[in-house]
Amino acid sequence: MISTAIRLARVGSGSELAAALLLGLSFPCVMLAAILPNIWLFAAAAAVTYLADTFLHRRGSYLVNRLAKVRAGLSIRFLIRQMLLVLLVARSGLGEDRIFYVTVIAVLMFYGLQAPHGAIVTLLRLRRRLPVVTRNIDLGAIRIPDAPPRKLLNRSAEKMLHLDVFAMVGVIVTLQTRDNIYGFAGLGLSLLLAVGYIAALLPYMRPSRLVPPADKVLAAVDEWLGEYRPTVMLYFSGSKESAYQVNMWLDTMDKMEGRPLIVLRERAIANQLAPTAVPVLCVPGGVHLMNLDLSTVRVALYAANVGKNIHMLRVPTMKHVFIGHGDSDKLASVNPYSKAYDEVWTAGRAGRDRYALADVGVRDEDIVEVGRPQLAPIEKGTGSPKNPIPTVLYAPTWEGWDDNPGNTSLLLAGENIIKRLLNAEQPVRVLYKPHPFTGTRSAKAKAVHARIISLVEKAAAARGTDARWAKEAAGLRERQSAANAELARIQARLNELSGVSEGGRDEAEASRDAKADPARQAELARLRSEWNTAYWQSFPWWEHRVISGAEPRLYDCFNESDAMVSDISSVVSDFIASGKPYAVTDSAELGAEEFRRQNTAVRAAVILSNSAEELGQLLAAVADPSADRLADDRHELKRYLLGPDEPTSIEQFNAAARALAVKSEARNVGVEERLAEPAEAPAPDDSVPAEPRAEEGLETSKDARTEPENNDLDSPVRG
Repeated sequence: MISTAIRLARVGSGSELAAALLLGLSFPCVMLAAILPNIWLFAAAAAVTYLADTFLHRRGSYLVNRLAKVRAGLSIRFLIRQMLLVLLVARSGLGEDRIFYVTVIAVLMFYGLQAPHGAIVTLLRLRRRLPVVTRNIDLGAIRIPDAPPRKLLNRSAEKMLHLDVFAMVGVIVTLQTRDNIYGFAGLGLSLLLAVGYIAALLPYMRPSRLVPPADKVLAAVDEWLGEYRPTVMLYFSGSKESAYQVNMWLDTMDKMEGRPLIVLRERAIANQLAPTAVPVLCVPGGVHLMNLDLSTVRVALYAANVGKNIHMLRVPTMKHVFIGHGDSDKLASVNPYSKAYDEVWTAGRAGRDRYALADVGVRDEDIVEVGRPQLAPIEKGTGSPKNPIPTVLYAPTWEGWDDNPGNTSLLLAGENIIKRLLNAEQPVRVLYKPHPFTGTRSAKAKAVHARIISLVEKAAAARGTDARWAKEAAGLRERQSAANAELARIQARLNELSGVSEGGRDEAEASRDAKADPARQAELARLRSEWNTAYWQSFPWWEHRVISGAEPRLYDCFNESDAMVSDISSVVSDFIASGKPYAVTDSAELGAEEFRRQNTAVRAAVILSNSAEELGQLLAAVADPSADRLADDRHELKRYLLGPDEPTSIEQFNAAARALAVKSEARNVGVEERLAEPAEAPAPDDSVPAEPRAEEGLETSKDARTEPENNDLDSPVRG
């Protein structure tokens, strides 16, 4: 019942729900205490409202936002409490006393100070925001001052309003002692601190403490672009939950030939971008993007089909390529939108065949097989479990945008899969790593996801007290303790290198200081590898685990696992690179033969029904390599889906980029030459020229279609 209430209220925990209930119940108590009047009840109930409010804000609870939507926002709650304080004073027989009038005047003055405080904070945040967010780009051409202290701007409205606690305490003490000095002191202190807060912010409003205007910042970015002259660009736009789609390409971009550049469109994505040595330019404004000088870029890569792609697709001086963020048999892998690109790069022959079967208008000559360069970190299976008991990864995809039962195994089969794995006759360890979007659209999927987490955590707790593992647990305690200490050390250093520990840095200061540093990038890569090793050593090799968040990464889970259960998604195609056994759920209940016919990636898989009763075949293949009858099929399927091992995928990727850059350059040179051709000479006599022949008219029409209406095609890309 409590978990249902938490889900319906969209709060993060039971403590948040309890705080919200206390907040809702204590305000009527404050009102009742003011009417009675009862000073001690008023003081106790008011204290509860302060504490509950502070707790919810510190937790960033969703309920805080909901209260504002129903006109019970932060300012209203504080105003109601202060008005009830005035009522308490009047009901306590001091309605004609000076303390009553001073309290009324002080409350009004206190609220009068909220306006300039809010205006200054808003202006500071706006004037500290650059039109772009950068990383590994030198903005030394412009002066960006240090950010104001975080303690002044973080949760500023809440801090300002909470200054009334001194007035509240002073007046309550006056009501109890009948000595006005306490009330006057408390009211005066609240007003003095409020004025002091505003005064502390004012120095940061000076022009020298603000960032330069947008035009100067953009001019500096253009100057840097002119010096760097990027040749290949990864362009990405999406929601904050989709950051993984661009993060998976960062290592590939780092290994690309030429001068790579990453262009993002949302600040939220820039904040969640993993460390990279490649220059990053986040340009939220479409007009700003269109006015940047990207004339040296010859190849633009797109990892997702989104509306904002049109802002870059309109540029004719570069060739546009869809590389996607996964390779699977889902319909999304053959989106008709792909016709908008000059080329579509797929991992292997399977991607080409999918487009041919889908017949969505993508020509075969526009498809290039380049492998999957980001799969390089995936380790090949040895044929035997890494640990004394096998590890099975359950990595379902999300519910999708519609209610098609084939989208995910989570809804109909998820709990069956987990229960059969947890209760397997020969014990296995279960890793559950769901898709980041799980539960974002479907409440039912979110509920199933929560139940699976509960099952895994309950089984992990039970296994922790099982006598079978007691001896091993005792032997691993020292290693686990050392691993946890190592994790803390590594995380502290990662935070330091990433700027997380520097709480006062804002977006502008972070862009100013985020310059390319090869030594720093090398240390980050080494620390991430060490973090991954320490993470897996920080708990026993038999302990079930729910893995959420960005770390450990999906491929790290592949390397730790001996087999995987998943759905029709790019996860399956990627896991095939390991050569390990895997199972895929036929959630739509097409039947094994039809399921294999429709989905290439399952041809070497154990096919599961929604009951998951076929899981025994997968577990048998993991336990005994001689029982693995699909090993040869997986080898053949890997080549078909992901391409040959030689040349390496990154070599294929760079070769495709070079070839397309040549085409782009040839196109630009051709346009330049056509634009430079002189106009045809006039007729030799003054007579009216004859009507053009049909062929000439056709040629004229063709030229009119081919030639642009202006001469800007080879100039810097301008809006």
